[in-house]
Amino acid sequence: MASPPSSPPLAKKPKMSTSTSDTEPEPDNETESNPDPSAIPSAVPAEPRRRYKRRKVAILLGYCGHGYQGMQKNPGAKSIEGDLEEALFHAGGVPEADRGAPRRFDWARAARTDKGVSAAAQVVSGRFYVDPPGFVDRLNEQLPDQIHIYGYKRVTNAFNAKKFCDRRRYIYLLPVFALDPSVHPDREAVAASIGSGNELAKCVECSERGRKVPGLMGQDPVRMNGDEALAQCEGNVSDLKSMNSDLNHEVVKQGDNEKLQSVNDDALKVEAERSTEKVEGAAAVNTKKSEFSYGDAEKQRFNRILKNYEGTHNFHNFTTRTKAEDPSAKRYIISFNADSVVTLEGIDFVKCEVVGQSFMLHQIRKMIGLAVAMMRNCAPESLMEVALRKDVNINVPTAPEVGLFLDECFFSSYNKKWNSSHEEVSMKDYEKEAEEFKLKFIYSHIASMEHKEGAVALWLHSLNQRNYPDFNFLETNGKSVGEEETKQESLRNEELKEENLGQKESEKLNLDEEEIKEEKLGEEELKEVNSGQ
Repeated sequence: MASPPSSPPLAKKPKMSTSTSDTEPEPDNETESNPDPSAIPSAVPAEPRRRYKRRKVAILLGYCGHGYQGMQKNPGAKSIEGDLEEALFHAGGVPEADRGAPRRFDWARAARTDKGVSAAAQVVSGRFYVDPPGFVDRLNEQLPDQIHIYGYKRVTNAFNAKKFCDRRRYIYLLPVFALDPSVHPDREAVAASIGSGNELAKCVECSERGRKVPGLMGQDPVRMNGDEALAQCEGNVSDLKSMNSDLNHEVVKQGDNEKLQSVNDDALKVEAERSTEKVEGAAAVNTKKSEFSYGDAEKQRFNRILKNYEGTHNFHNFTTRTKAEDPSAKRYIISFNADSVVTLEGIDFVKCEVVGQSFMLHQIRKMIGLAVAMMRNCAPESLMEVALRKDVNINVPTAPEVGLFLDECFFSSYNKKWNSSHEEVSMKDYEKEAEEFKLKFIYSHIASMEHKEGAVALWLHSLNQRNYPDFNFLETNGKSVGEEETKQESLRNEELKEENLGQKESEKLNLDEEEIKEEKLGEEELKEVNSGQ
């Protein structure tokens, strides 16, 4: 019996899906013969995802330091770097694997600002994914308003914002009244001035040690002007009058005691007059303006004091945790001047501008603190030379941080070397934007803090010899300092004497040798003459 013919092999089904399932339903005849064009995959392969490269860049930014513990990232502290690193991650500049590990993307900062210190132009560098376009906008979207990215510059692979920064310029906005010795005096100065020609009055313009103005019912004079205080007192007096009239009315009804009513009215009138006089006196003191101004004489003296910082000095007395023997205590100050005055929200500020290679912790604030103490006659100007000595340790006052900000970082050597192949790292392209940010966030913050809290005003009360006994260092240690200087001078004189004696002895030896030679020559000549005869 013949076997039935074998059935022909089934035709291969076209691959319509990327699914890995083994069992797929067979299409019906209609679908097979008239396939849907939309269901057929395109013959053109999908475009592969573009992979971007990391670029070494320098990011230029500004920030207001209020509410931050400084620029540098520290565990458990809110810092500018901490917010900036998170913004870089969320903006796509740093991958997930490198999040929180700045060393992996070669992170560096040009300057390290202290707690509460702002920056109009800070520079950080690293390797980031800056593509696709819009990197700066993506960063600013992830940052608070008080931190603003201006832009970035492509730099060399070896660029480091800290190492390649030649100079740093800081500005300290100091209220003009801080240089006036008669404003915000301490209680010792007030007591010492009694009976003199220039008596100082107690300061009622600030709440130093929680002191209140009498008659203001516990209100803080900082937050009340003279008119408000007077109205407050008048209101209290009127309330007291109404209460007393009701009381008198009851007394009159009960006993018809007109004498008692008259006595109470007179007493109340006297009390009201006294309260009004107190408030008017307090208001007069609060609204009284000092006649002090930053004129030519004051400018010349202040600049003379600041010029002492210029050059290379040992600034171990102007920082913390740095010993005089430490090589890092030596710093080079290029310039320090205070030539201009700016007015912010009704307060005049002296613009103190200092340029140096680098600065230590609290160095600028301590330099300003000692200069202000000298301008207010709390410390003699001769103390400056002592403070810069390596063999002397003294305590120097530290000015408040609110007035200090980093104005610009300079990369002169780098720009000069790579000007033909790379962009210049500077603020030239962002000057207008940086000035707007400075006015909106930094200047306004400095002025508002002085209005609300009186940071500098309160600090001025601490500039006294009780808190800083080293202001009298020359009086208490002048003898020992003089003896040390005399000792050193005598040692130098002895060294000079020894050098002179050595020179004289060598000259004498040379003369003796010449004489001996001449004598020998003379003897030889005599011998020759005698032999000839």
